[in-house]
Amino acid sequence: MTGPDDRGPGAFFAAMTQAFDATIRARRGRHDFVGALCAQAFDSFDGNVAIQAEGTPALACKGDCPTCCVLRVVASAPEIFLVARFVAANAALLAQHGIDLVARIEATAAAAAGLGEIERMALKRICPFIENGLCLAYRVRPLACRGHASYDEAACREATAGHAVETAISTPHLVVRSLVQNAMMSSLRSSGLAWGLYELNGAVALALSTPEAELRWNEGDDPLRPAAIADFDAAEAAAIFDSIPASAPRHA
Repeated sequence: MTGPDDRGPGAFFAAMTQAFDATIRARRGRHDFVGALCAQAFDSFDGNVAIQAEGTPALACKGDCPTCCVLRVVASAPEIFLVARFVAANAALLAQHGIDLVARIEATAAAAAGLGEIERMALKRICPFIENGLCLAYRVRPLACRGHASYDEAACREATAGHAVETAISTPHLVVRSLVQNAMMSSLRSSGLAWGLYELNGAVALALSTPEAELRWNEGDDPLRPAAIADFDAAEAAAIFDSIPASAPRHA
């Protein structure tokens, strides 16, 4: 992603959109469509961030610290449906252990509805997926969670407590997350699928409660629209996507 122009961020974005385009053409409408898109996004993120983060300090984040889990999490429709599938598949088992995950999600969605990033953090409400300090949905967590990685756990705790401190966040994680997520969104847009960003809890609650939500999304509808992020500028994003030359002709 760095170095000559043919290997820079623009080229990476173009290559990723081509890869997502191919997945959409091959899998759209199939049961494994959402899983395939997310696996492609997560694998691309993991592989490329490992390269881009070479030589940087060791991360404090190791999957066992929920300090940042009071932040607003935004995700694309495929990520939302993947998490919703996880919740639906595991709700009964979790209930046997006294965890009503659906009720937790709905309560958090209601409490945080319409809040921006700063307001969501000020609410200091822990993510409903956190149990005993661990994320129940860690393996299917969205790119937003994967791309937020800190070098200093103590600074994170201070920041989320409301103190004015600088937190050392990994730039490679932020950049690769943005490129992969935007490439997937660009491909969704080109294919006529809803491609915006949604607040995680509100959108998952909608996906669980809306009949055939995933099927409707596959057909071009946007059943998650009520949970769309208000500060996401779709026109600006579309203009940016269109300004990046594709490495090969795009096909819907």
